[in-house]
Amino acid sequence: MQYRLTTLVLGEVSKEMRGSVFQTKALRSAPHYFEASVPHQVIIDERTARVGGQTITFSLKGYPPDILLVETTTDVPDIFTNDVFDLEERIYEQCDAILKEHGGQKKYTETYSVFRVSGYEGEPEQFLKHAPLIASLLKSERVELDPKEVAYTLATQIKYAKHDLALLDWDGAFLFDVEGDFSQTIELLTLANVQLLRHRIMDRKLDERLEYAASLVRKPIPKRHLFRSEDIANEMRGVLKDRMMTLSNFQILERDIKLIGDWYPARLYELAAKKFRIVEWRASLKEKLESLEDIYSVIIENFSASSKARTEHRQLIAEWFIIAGWLSLVVLEFIAFTR
Repeated sequence: MQYRLTTLVLGEVSKEMRGSVFQTKALRSAPHYFEASVPHQVIIDERTARVGGQTITFSLKGYPPDILLVETTTDVPDIFTNDVFDLEERIYEQCDAILKEHGGQKKYTETYSVFRVSGYEGEPEQFLKHAPLIASLLKSERVELDPKEVAYTLATQIKYAKHDLALLDWDGAFLFDVEGDFSQTIELLTLANVQLLRHRIMDRKLDERLEYAASLVRKPIPKRHLFRSEDIANEMRGVLKDRMMTLSNFQILERDIKLIGDWYPARLYELAAKKFRIVEWRASLKEKLESLEDIYSVIIENFSASSKARTEHRQLIAEWFIIAGWLSLVVLEFIAFTR
């Protein structure tokens, strides 16, 4: 029997991810076009480090343009022990350091642990005797969970063959497969985490735009507001760009997954996306985008009305100057005539 721990750390970085494309073969039931349907990683770098007395390889991969993935896979003597918590913690510390080297920030990262069991005999349900520890590992909680919470955690699962099983949660997944064919499942779980991270990044950007819009509303309109008008126009263009990016980046994967239909990869991804509440994130982002568009539309209308009023005032003043000029000429002519 073999026990392995795979850790995934994804973070936003400032540099564009470049490298050779890494493609995972579709090992489970999937249509022939599966490999061309999902986004692929690019191989960036690889390094090793000693962690907990073991030499562990840290694979650096990317999802262009700005998502860095630090992935490790480690053999463990027994995955059903509390020692796994300590190993997991040390590995994540190294991954965070690598991500920081590339300009990533810990608060804009996603971490995910995949606990892999293979080479066993019989059905995977035999390992559910470790259900309390499995649930704790999936939630990254060292405390003993309530039986109801354990049952709720293990309820999110999917089977394809008689001798395999996948248990999914927010922080991790337990994968059981006699033959150890985990690569496709791990790639799909990674993609779900990429989507979650991109939603969080977009949510942050929209919050920043909302705060800027609020600051524009709070500030009094200066007499010379040409540059401020340009700022608002640029922000409006930025909002439209964000909407286009949201539609392009967030919808492509879901569209392609839907094309795969009811095959195992699509059902697995949808289960992970449901656990990560991707639909709720998308609805929240859509609402914020619409709010921003409404706010900037109102600001632009107010600026247009203000600009129109100022133009009318300038025209009126100019007319008064013209009238005053004519009156001055008349007065001067009259004085000259009387002399």
